[in-house]
Amino acid sequence: MNEKMLLIDFEKYGKLAVDMSVKIAIAIVIFIIGKWIVEKVVKLAEGVMQRSQLDDTMTRFLSNILYGVMLVVVAMAALSEVGVNTTSVVAILGGATVAIGISLKDQLSNFAAGVVIVVFRPFSRGDYIEVNDTKGTVEVINILHTRLITTNNHELIIPNSKISTTEVINFTSIPNRRVDVVVGIGYSDDIKTAKEIMLKIAQENELIFKDPEPIIRVTNLGDSSVDLTMNVWTTNNDWWSVNCDLLEKIKYALDEQGIEIPFPQRSVHVVGLEDMVKQLQVAPATPVDLQKDKQNK
Repeated sequence: MNEKMLLIDFEKYGKLAVDMSVKIAIAIVIFIIGKWIVEKVVKLAEGVMQRSQLDDTMTRFLSNILYGVMLVVVAMAALSEVGVNTTSVVAILGGATVAIGISLKDQLSNFAAGVVIVVFRPFSRGDYIEVNDTKGTVEVINILHTRLITTNNHELIIPNSKISTTEVINFTSIPNRRVDVVVGIGYSDDIKTAKEIMLKIAQENELIFKDPEPIIRVTNLGDSSVDLTMNVWTTNNDWWSVNCDLLEKIKYALDEQGIEIPFPQRSVHVVGLEDMVKQLQVAPATPVDLQKDKQNK
């Protein structure tokens, strides 16, 4: 009886072992084939992202995310073949994801904003932008933050969530840019002469476009000056050079013609000042004044 029981148990467990071996072999095949398919899909996705001129760092990051998600799906399919209850595994992963999401909500916000920046591309690497009154050249666009290099070579790291919730000025998205130069002259100076001087300087600058042509207008009658605004067009690369060159040459040219660039002036009116002066002029002599008169005599 005991020998028979042992024989039955051996046959039973032997069959289970064979079945399990077959399932494990199938699971391994599923994982290997699935992993191969995942690698092919990720490689294809990388090619698409590279052809769309996506940033290299972002391409690698998104490729890794895609690879990880698809590999988890393949692993779940392989475990299911072995007989593992994938529902419990999914529940555990879901709970862990929620806990991680709560603890990293700020980073997830930056992540979502980074995805938006990548998809809609308000700016690209190498663009000169302004964010929150800070200007700089985009050096790197990461999934969590964007790195700028300012004009004085400072590195500025801005979380993507802040970029997505404020206005961004992209100075280099359009190849040409307007230069606005404001010059104030005195009220006694001739406006026509000043405009002719400024226009001549603009026309002699080879970096300034002829079309649209330079324009100079009176834009403000200020407290101490008549403001003339010059509008000229040039390329983004030449904007800074043109702006500085115009300011310097206009200053020298106006000085040579005796046209003043006045400082801010204020006129102060004191109510009752004339009456106070008259009272001081007719005020009676004090004992000290009388004593001085005697000594002088």
